[in-house]
Amino acid sequence: MPHDLSRYHRQMLLPGFGEAGQRKLLASTALILGCGALGTVAANMLARAGVGHLVIVDRDFIELTNLQRQVLFDEQDVADAIPKAEAAKRKIAQINSQVRVTAVVDDINYTNIERYAAGADVLLDGLDNFETRYLANECAVKHGIPYLYGGAVGTVGMAYAILPHTRNGDALWEVDASGSKATPCFRCLFEQAPPPGQSPTCDTVGVLGPAVSIIANFQAAEALKILTGNFERVCPTMLNIDLWANTVTQLKVGRAWEDGNCPCCKQRNFEFLEGKSGSSTTSLCGQDAVQLSHRQQMGTLNFTEIAARLRQHGPVRVNEFMIRAGIRDNDKAYELTLFANGRAIIKGTGDAAVARGIYAKYVGG
Repeated sequence: MPHDLSRYHRQMLLPGFGEAGQRKLLASTALILGCGALGTVAANMLARAGVGHLVIVDRDFIELTNLQRQVLFDEQDVADAIPKAEAAKRKIAQINSQVRVTAVVDDINYTNIERYAAGADVLLDGLDNFETRYLANECAVKHGIPYLYGGAVGTVGMAYAILPHTRNGDALWEVDASGSKATPCFRCLFEQAPPPGQSPTCDTVGVLGPAVSIIANFQAAEALKILTGNFERVCPTMLNIDLWANTVTQLKVGRAWEDGNCPCCKQRNFEFLEGKSGSSTTSLCGQDAVQLSHRQQMGTLNFTEIAARLRQHGPVRVNEFMIRAGIRDNDKAYELTLFANGRAIIKGTGDAAVARGIYAKYVGG
């Protein structure tokens, strides 16, 4: 059935779009990794722009505190306890019936990300932790898929369009005879993740909705450039904003690939995709609990700082060996026990995906 392009008239007037660009969008697939604050804003904009197929993967359900910034959800979704991916699919069906949405309620990990990315033309980052970002980055580099990194917490946000180099260092993103737009990958820019407890999260320091929206709209704009083949228009710098301090900075990071020896895009070492790096989870028999461990040595955590943040969410006990905190999340009670090396036990669930979510929200890293 032919698409009615009249709804995209104002967009097709733009340079680099036209009917040909719009038809490219309608034939494209975007994989949205995480459907929280960033993911909902980006999915909303890409659906309205006419990206033909959105694959939305998220492990979580909607709660009332999400509504301050997660634009595809409403109070009825909270009352109905609908998974975020499915609620997004329903809303997008009302926004643009020409767009097909595949909703996946799942925890993104090394066993499934390549399957979800099969056929995708871009990967869009709506994630809440470094480990899964390294995983997404490796998937993008291995398969030559553009990756739109984004992150926002507090009043600060960052975004960067990654056009990965291929195995031989050649680039897929030809602009003209003078060269291409290939960029450093995420691992070039952030060689190692900060230790657990060192990165702030929305649940520990808060988040300003407009900061999220600016970052997600930047991601969506870069995705539209890529999907229409306008690689010469892709921003070569990393956007860094702080809406409270009134600062906007464009960071020149383009030489990170040439100057470094990235284990991912230069050495072609995909340790996160192969399950050799990152965290592992174990369900503890008979305890309704999950243990989460890091495969790498993480060093000693700063219990004082972490305990101070956790006290905003419930009672906390701390000694030189561990922190034990009571947390209420999505109307359910959990007990988080965090050890000095980053290992944790989350009681109140036997589901590894739920445990990973609690860790990412309240510990970070």
